[in-house]
Amino acid sequence: MSAAIDYEAFRTEVRAFAETRCPPEIRAVVATYRKLSRKVWYPWQRILFEHGWGAPGWPKQYGGTGWDLKQRHIFDEVMAECDCPPQYHHGLRHIGPVIIEYGSEEQKGRFLPGILSGEDWWCQGYSEPGAGSDLASLRTAARREGDEYVVEGQKTWTSHAHEADWMYTLVRTSKEAKKQQGISLLLIPLNAPGITIRPIRTIDGWHHVNEVFLDQVRVPVANRVGEEGGGWTYGKFLLERERLGGANVAPALRNLQRTRELLARELGGERHRLKRAMLEERLLLAEAELRGAQALGQEAIAAVMEGRPLGLLPSVLKLGTSVTFQHVAEVALDAVGERLAPRFRPTDAAGPNAEAPGIEWVQNYMYSRVRTIYGGSSEVQKNVIAKQLFGS
Repeated sequence: MSAAIDYEAFRTEVRAFAETRCPPEIRAVVATYRKLSRKVWYPWQRILFEHGWGAPGWPKQYGGTGWDLKQRHIFDEVMAECDCPPQYHHGLRHIGPVIIEYGSEEQKGRFLPGILSGEDWWCQGYSEPGAGSDLASLRTAARREGDEYVVEGQKTWTSHAHEADWMYTLVRTSKEAKKQQGISLLLIPLNAPGITIRPIRTIDGWHHVNEVFLDQVRVPVANRVGEEGGGWTYGKFLLERERLGGANVAPALRNLQRTRELLARELGGERHRLKRAMLEERLLLAEAELRGAQALGQEAIAAVMEGRPLGLLPSVLKLGTSVTFQHVAEVALDAVGERLAPRFRPTDAAGPNAEAPGIEWVQNYMYSRVRTIYGGSSEVQKNVIAKQLFGS
């Protein structure tokens, strides 16, 4: 029988590591809401990897920590509290676990080490024009020719494709079966001939997402994960790995704390007393929502560890925390907007307005709009909740 885990001692260990090993220049990027990119994530992943903490959610046999769900949650929570970047998820939390569960031994040996060390960067080729929430309607086709697939189609909203090496991609390999049964999962190198990546500029002015065009791209059959036609199962497995993403409200609470400090700086003195009081009241309401979400998150973690069904918890957490984060961002914008919003220009941390004190709060507000869209939009979450409560 294994010894009981001392979770408070573990929390202390993680905090000491975060405070001493995460470089100040990386923590500054997080603290000032600048864009996270590969040049920020990679050195931090290397530090974690060399310490043996490169993959908190992986089994030990594949280089992971073997931590239980509560330890992984503590790790994510403390990292957020200490302004360390969240680990880049596409490799470690998405395709890595799929390869571990369904990939061949050759694929595990080929792809897992690069994900673990941070040498290989991945993006997700799921959404298409006309196939976002209804992913089963995807039309990117893969035609088999001998030991290769020939892929033709388009992916959109592809986060970080412009700095990735590989794209895990759902493609249609059959039109004869039910829509879900004709989908396969391919691992496609983004330097393959026939691939074109075009940026999609978003309201915050940063380069996050892209269109990816595949024109007669040849992919070895050896790069197919699992069985042909099994992609829907593997895709669902991937998404289910992220069901508890909303359980970690530490980033939102950190943002709320900084917003309170912003109000004190920006709206100090008697002149701004009424406005400051109104905004502080909005922050109190947001904090109440976040504390409630924090308690629900703990309940969700306990349910998974005890083998109980999660029910509505993941959707409730995603819906609530996304909206509350936006509310906090709105308070910050109301504090600085009059002074700074007219000066806002897309900067990507460069240009004449990049150093304007407080301009990051305008940028943060712009970026926060996506929170009710990505990872399952609020509309989708409401439908999930309604169906579970009232039936289809």
